[in-house]
Amino acid sequence: MADFCCEAARLVVEVDGGQHGESIEADETRREFFGRRGYRVLRVWNSDVLENVDGVVEEILRCVTSPSP
Repeated sequence: MADFCCEAARLVVEVDGGQHGESIEADETRREFFGRRGYRVLRVWNSDVLENVDGVVEEILRCVTSPSP
């Protein structure tokens, strides 16, 4: 399950805590899973959501308005 998904933008946002520094392989598997379904994955840190929400929103908007790689 994704933390946030926008089907119209084909974007999944994953909000990660410190434990994700230890689960790089599992995170890559999830990214590939969503990628095979045509989604881009944006990972942001919990601390950024709590302390820099404007920056997180800017990054989401950048992803939504930029062409897929």
